[in-house]
Amino acid sequence: MDMTSSRSEGSLAGLRVLEIANIGPSSHAAMLLADMGADVIRVQRPGELDADATGHLSRGRVVIEADLKTSAGTDLVRTLAERADVFIEGFRPGVTERLGIGPQDMLRLAPRLVYARVTGWGQDGPNARKAGHDINFLAPTGILHAMGRVGERPVPPLNLIAGFGAGSMFLVTGILAALWERQSSGQGQVVDVAMADGAALLAQQAWSMRATGAWSDDRGHNLVDGSCPFWDTYECADGKYMAVGAFEPLFYDRLLAALDLDPKHMPPQQDQEQWPTLRSIIAERFASDTREHWAEIFEDLDACVTPVSSFAEAPDNPHFRARGTFTTIDGVVQPGPVPAFSRTPSPVPTPPPRAPAPPGTTWQ
Repeated sequence: MDMTSSRSEGSLAGLRVLEIANIGPSSHAAMLLADMGADVIRVQRPGELDADATGHLSRGRVVIEADLKTSAGTDLVRTLAERADVFIEGFRPGVTERLGIGPQDMLRLAPRLVYARVTGWGQDGPNARKAGHDINFLAPTGILHAMGRVGERPVPPLNLIAGFGAGSMFLVTGILAALWERQSSGQGQVVDVAMADGAALLAQQAWSMRATGAWSDDRGHNLVDGSCPFWDTYECADGKYMAVGAFEPLFYDRLLAALDLDPKHMPPQQDQEQWPTLRSIIAERFASDTREHWAEIFEDLDACVTPVSSFAEAPDNPHFRARGTFTTIDGVVQPGPVPAFSRTPSPVPTPPPRAPAPPGTTWQ
C-alpha cells in the first residue's frame, strides 16, 4: 500500500528517512531523527523483529521486512530510496556496494538523496575493514589512555563515547548539514562518519589544553580525570556516592563550608603535592553520613556537588521530572526526545514496532 507521512509534528516533520537496520549508532541516529518528527522506514531482515535486543532504539519507526540478498529485497530498497530524503546504513565498507545499494547506485537513482553511513574506522584507511567496538575505536585516539586512576590500567567507559557520542551524533550532524547544503545545490551527497574520527574530535578540549602544557599524558595527573580531589566522587556512609566538581574558588569555598571544614586548617586548593591529604579529609567527611544527608545539604547550595544516581533512580530526579527528561513508552521508562523546541516540539515517540508493516508499504 502507499503510505503518506503520518508524522505531522516536530521540526523534521515531512523528512523521509530510509534506514537499513543495524545495531548501534546508525539505529540511534535514525531514532533521533524520528524523535524530531522525521518519517522513518526501517528495512529489516525477515524474522529478526522479535529478536531485536535493542528494540527501543527502533521507536518511532515503521518496519518493513526485506531480504537484501534477493533482488526483490534490493528492488524494494531502491523504490523507497527514490522517494526518500535520507538513506542511513551502518555496515562495514563495501557491503552495500556488493548488494547493489551503495552510494553510487542510490545517488544515480536519486540525485538529491543524502546517503549517510557510519562505521568504526571510516570508508578508507588501513583499518577500514577491521572489526571493532567502542573500546577499540577509543583506544588509538588517546581518550582511553587518559581514563583511569594514577598507576592503574585504563578504565573502559560505558559503550557511549565512540558509538553514540561520536557515531550517531556526528551522523545526525552530517545529515542535517547535507540537507542544508542541498537547499542551495539541489544535490545529495555521501556523509561518511567514522566513530574513531568523531571520538578524537570530542576530545578537542584536551588537545587544546595539551598544546598549552595544561594536560599531561600521564594518566591521573589532570584536573578532570579524577586525580583532582575537588573533581571526583566520594563514598558516603550508606555506600552511595556524591559527585564533586567544585573547581572554581567560589564553589570550592562553599564545598568546604558545607562539609564544615575550616579553610585555615586545610591544604591550599591548588597545591598538588598535598592533594592526597586534601582528598583524605574530604573523603572522611562524606563518609561520615549518608548520601541523602549530603544531598539535602547541597540541594540549595550552588557548589557543583550532586548525588550520584543509578539508572533506576534517575527518572525520579525532581529536575528531570520537571523537564520531562524521561518518559514511559510501551511500558518502558526511557529518555524522551532531545532537544526542546519552542515552536515545533517533538512528538511523543511511538513504541517500537511489534510487527512489520504490510507488504508493499511505501511512500507516495
